Amino acid sequence: MARMSRSTAPPVRRAQARIGADLAKWRRLRRLTAAEVADRAGLSVSTLARLERGEGASLEHTLAVARALGVLDALAGSVDPYETDLGRARADEVLPQRVRRSAQA
Repeated sequence: MARMSRSTAPPVRRAQARIGADLAKWRRLRRLTAAEVADRAGLSVSTLARLERGEGASLEHTLAVARALGVLDALAGSVDPYETDLGRARADEVLPQRVRRSAQA
């Protein structure tokens, strides 16, 4: 059975572009060449260039570049739910193992 391709949603494309641009800024702030960061991250320079242009990269590659730039903890911490108002409001609740929708009659 052939797999259908889906286009990437515009908000996701914008986030890819923003993260890529921010990682490129970090690289320049640290005065590192693309070759140096690619080597430290275990990637090719062309993969790093695609990531920096926001053309998409695997999560693993993105995190490897963040690690090479010394911003991995900040990136990982940026999605910490307990750093949000909702997360802090529900911090004392026990989270369910699974979330299931109840059957509608």
